[in-house]
Order: sequence, then structure tokens, then C-alpha cells
Amino acid sequence: MTSTVNSAAASPAETPEFPMARAAKCPFDPPPALRALQQEGPLTRVRLWDGSTPWLVTRYVEQRTLLADPRVSADITRPGYPSSAPINPEQVGIGFILMDDPEHARLRRMVAAPFTIKRIQAMRPGVQRIVDELIDQMLAGPKPVDLVEAFALPVPSLVICQLLGVPYADHDFFQANSKVMINREATPEERAAASRNLHGYLDNLMGEKLRDPGADLLSGLAERIKAGELTQRDAASMGVLLLIAGHETTANMIALGTLTLLEHPDQLALLRDSDDPKLVAGAVEELLRYLNITHSGRRRVALADIEIAGQVIRAGEGLIFPNDIGNRDPEVFDDPDRLDIQRDARRHVAFGFGVHQCLGQPLARMELQVVYSTLYRRIPTLRLAAELDQIPFKHDAAVYGVYALPVTW
Repeated sequence: MTSTVNSAAASPAETPEFPMARAAKCPFDPPPALRALQQEGPLTRVRLWDGSTPWLVTRYVEQRTLLADPRVSADITRPGYPSSAPINPEQVGIGFILMDDPEHARLRRMVAAPFTIKRIQAMRPGVQRIVDELIDQMLAGPKPVDLVEAFALPVPSLVICQLLGVPYADHDFFQANSKVMINREATPEERAAASRNLHGYLDNLMGEKLRDPGADLLSGLAERIKAGELTQRDAASMGVLLLIAGHETTANMIALGTLTLLEHPDQLALLRDSDDPKLVAGAVEELLRYLNITHSGRRRVALADIEIAGQVIRAGEGLIFPNDIGNRDPEVFDDPDRLDIQRDARRHVAFGFGVHQCLGQPLARMELQVVYSTLYRRIPTLRLAAELDQIPFKHDAAVYGVYALPVTW
């Protein structure tokens, strides 16, 4: 028999708020309240900033099932979409991740080729050179050093700039505006201004690629514009999406993963002392599962009534998928709160699931494999230069991580 007990019974005031706070002494773990909701069942109502009460999907199986369901939409413009913050009507969109098929698939195919596994593996020697050069600079400079500014942020920024054809000399500009766009506490006006800044920048850059194309991804989009397959505005939006996603997520995983390993010295020693590529690759998957930096949950809205786990999700109702707690589901991962780089964690949902799962995951995996197999081997005495409770975590951002990570050796 189908139950709809949570769909109308609880008043908004009685419904738990989302997002939820992490425990101060457990910065690597999902919020305790989120864990409690998962123990109660796979679906429950939560209350957002605007008073709306979408469904929160807390368990792994239901997350994958619904994320793969074509009756679930990623279109932010649909009524009922559970937005994480107020949307300014003037704010420019950020491309195909907030669209549905067929338009989502059409645009995604235009930028998919550079992210194939074969193409990404061909980039590995260049990424290795970037990592080694940045480590050389750290070792030659003063200490302690902020690992975020000296290493974690430059690595993926340099890589994505080369892939897209964006001048790295402009990194201060695009990093500053990216931070505003993913800050949950920024006002709609601030986010809209940052969005206009980045779109204007990418639009100008697309104009340059149209006049003088190269061998980079943006030049490939310029050819699509010339062929009439894409407008320059849409190409700029795709560039903004790829630029932000290409450096913010990996930068945070580098820094947060390093901090996690420093706090788990037995796991760090296993990784540092091994030259087995399979163990390194496994460590990357386990850190992605254990940390899952997209901690605000993926957002969707139902296009039709969907019956699942004894509940009926009605058409027009919002859905939130907090993948951090999905990756800690004890029905799927044994002892899920334990970091174990030797476990098989490849089933995690850190990159999402279904047609919208992360396009850049092969690049992120490769970058993290290079970083995690190099940094701790080359600086074997790497350690924190501050207490854990002094580290500034990004509780206010859509992408979780640390604002700074002082380290020494």
C-alpha cells in the first residue's frame, strides 16, 4: 500500500530545514541530522529558505533510481524546482546542466570529445609536469605555506585553462567571480553580477576564437557557432560552466583530500609508500565517496507522479539528492564512516548518476591520481601548520572544502 504520510501531514514549521549543519568536531562527515533522516527512511520532507518543502532522498538505491528516471527534471525554470538560493531574474544561466534532454544532450555532445578517457590520459604527462613544477616552487619557497593558494587551486586552474583555451593570466578574475557564484550566502544581485562578469569575459574570448581559432575546446565551439549550431551566447554559457566546474571542484578535492589524509596517517602512509597505480586509483574513489564535496545536494523536480519506497512523489514536487549521505549508506558500503583507501568504492555517487552525471569526471580522476601519487611522496613529512579547529571550512559554499590549508614539512 502506498503511503503519503510525509507529503502533507507535517506543517512547514515542523519540517527539518535543509541544508543542515555539520558537527563542529566532524568536518569530514555529513550532518548528524542528515544521518538521522537516512535511518528513518529513504524519503522525507525538508524545508528550504523560501518555505517550500521538497523531498529529500537520503539512501543510495533511491538516489540512483530517481536520478536515472526520465520523469525527473533538472530544469531550474520549472515550477517546483528546489532552488538553493533566490534566483535573480536577470541572472544569466550556466549552460546545459540545468536543462533536460534533448537540448541537454545536444549541447553536452558538443563538448564531450575532449573528456573521453583516451584524450584525458594523453593529458597526464602535462598534468604531471604542472604538479611537479608547483611542488618545486613550494619546496624552494618559505614555509608554512597555504596549500590551497600554492597548489590545490593552481593545478586544476592551469589544466582547465589549457584545455579550454583560457589565458591563465586571468585566473584571479575568474576565480574571484566563481567563488561568488557558488557562495550560498551571496545575494542574488552579487551572484548575478559575478555571472555577468564571467559571461562577458567568455563572450569576448569566444569573439577572439571566432577571429583566430586554435586547437582548444572554445575554438571547437567557435566552429559550431560558424556552422549555425550554436549561438555565441550559448557558447559563452558553456564556457562559464566548464571553467567553474573545471577548477573549483578538483581544487577543493585536492585540499580537502589532503587534510583528510593528514588526519588519517595510516591511510596516508599506505598511499605515500605505494607505487601501485590501482591503489592510487582506489584511494581517489574512496576519498570521493568519503568526502563528496557537492554537499548541498543535486536538485530536481518531478514531471509526473512517481511511486517509490512506499511514497508518491507528485508532479511538480521538488527533489534533493544529498550525495554525501548516499555515499555513507550502510546498505551499500560496509562501515561507511571509516576511510579505507583499499575498499572498492567505485559505486559512489559523488559524480551523480544518470544522463546528468559529471561530464568532467575522467579529468578530475586523472588530476587527483597524479596529485595523490606525487605530493605525499615528494614531501613525505608534509603536516598541518595549524590545529584542525583553526582550518576555515567552506560551510557557506555550494562546493565544500577549505578556504585555506596551512602546511609545513
